[in-house]
Order: sequence, then C-alpha cells, then structure tokens
Amino acid sequence: SLPPSSIPKPHNIPYVPIGRRHLLTAVTISISVTPFTPPQLNPLLPVFVPVADARGLFQMPPFRLSNRYFLVRAGESEFESLGIINTNPVAKTSVDSGLSEKGKKQTLRAAFELKAMGACENGCWIWPSITQRAYQAAEIIASINRVSRSYIVPEYSFLDARGLGAYEGKNLESVSEVYASDSISTRIKPPPIDDGTPNESVADVFVRVTQLMSILETQYSGDTVIIVSPDSDNLTILQAGLVGLDLRRHRDLSFAPGEVRFVDASSIPTYKQPASALYKCLNPPNCN
Repeated sequence: SLPPSSIPKPHNIPYVPIGRRHLLTAVTISISVTPFTPPQLNPLLPVFVPVADARGLFQMPPFRLSNRYFLVRAGESEFESLGIINTNPVAKTSVDSGLSEKGKKQTLRAAFELKAMGACENGCWIWPSITQRAYQAAEIIASINRVSRSYIVPEYSFLDARGLGAYEGKNLESVSEVYASDSISTRIKPPPIDDGTPNESVADVFVRVTQLMSILETQYSGDTVIIVSPDSDNLTILQAGLVGLDLRRHRDLSFAPGEVRFVDASSIPTYKQPASALYKCLNPPNCN
C-alpha cells in the first residue's frame, strides 16, 4: 500500500483522510436507513420477533399471562386502627406501620383462604411490599401455607402504599376526596407536602405496578405469585389494568383489609365496594 501522500487525488476534489470513527459512523447510518426486507423475501436476513410479542415487555391489558396471580391486601395497620393516613415511605419499615391485632386476624383469614384455594399446593412465590404490615402478612401467609421463607421476595418500591401527599396524617375518611379526583382524571395528584410523602396520581401508581408485572412475567414462567400490598390502590389499579377497566374506575374494585383475589384477566369482575377500615366514603349515595 502507498502512503497517503502518494495516493493520486481526483482533480479539484479535496482529500479528507478517513479515520475509524468516520467509518463506524458511515456503517451505522447505512444500517439504520436500510429498509426492512421481510424474511420471506430475503432468506439471508434473520427473523425478527415483533416488539409487542417480546417476553418481558409487559403491556396493559396483557395479551396473556405467563403465571397465575393472587392479590392480597395486608390486614389493618396500627395507623389505620387509629384512623390516621400514613403513606410516607420513610416510616414504611417502622414497627408502628405493622399489623394491628385486628389486622393480624384479617391476614390469618386471608392465609387460610389462600390455602383453601390451593394457591401454594404446587409451590408459590410471595411478593410483599417491604412495608412492615405487608411483610408481616407475607410471613403469616407463608407459615399457614407451609412456604419456606426463601420464597418470600420483598419488593422495595413498586408496591409502596400510594403516596397521598398533604393528606398524610389526616383522618382516613378524607381519602374520599382523592377518589373524587381519580374519577375525573388519572393524572390528578393529591396536594403536595414537604415531609417527604409522595403525592401520586393513579397514572403514577399504574407505572409502578406495570413495572412490577413486567419483572414477574420475565422472571417466572408457569408459576404462582402472591402479591401482598399494604393498601388497596396498588391492587385496584393493577387489576383494572389487567382486565382493561377504565383506570378512573379503579375504586370500583376496592380491596378490604385482608382480602384475597385471584387474577382473572379474561373478564371484568363486578365487585362491590367492601367495608374498609382504610377507605370510607363520606357520602354513601355517591360511592357506587
């Protein structure tokens, strides 16, 4: 090969040396602008799976579910027994955020209900929020259903109780104001507060639970997963997404403390709003 200085140059065309970076850029541009040729027309090209069908890219409502799921709301917490809203994640592992005596009984009934439903007959994974009451509920469920603690997988953020912002510390019944906003738009957030409590809209929670399902559907296949949430909203928004229900109506799927529900993505259930120690309506005629 000749040195660059001795290579003849076309008349009136300036010579620009080509480095590795220029070459890689040219190749990248060439690939990105090359039109896609269907494999049946060009057998030399690999067969690409459509993005929507790729496992792990979870969509709501899902085309199918790889696993079967049981949704469980933890029993009443100590704060709920006092009629106080507590959603600040800073205190989620505090003993004060644990199950009340009533909440332990509610969770015990949930554990026996799961056993009667055969949830863990062939093995199961229990995914609780790291929130104190949800993790306590998971341990009770595992004990009754003879599940090893190694099958309890704590979830650190996607299953946090919905942050209610300025409603933190207020009376539980004031949550009905949040639900009134939810029915108007999924993007309306509770008023903010500066104590570290998030103020989450329905859309915010929907992103979290969709991310959770993406992980579960990718990590497991053909397994049973029990999701244990500290509150109702995580579960109602998740179930509404799974069955294709308008997220503004997630309240129609309200979970009572200690309630267990098997996920059936093939139909929209017609659940009535159960009496709840956490979510009460100030104006009953308008609660339906």
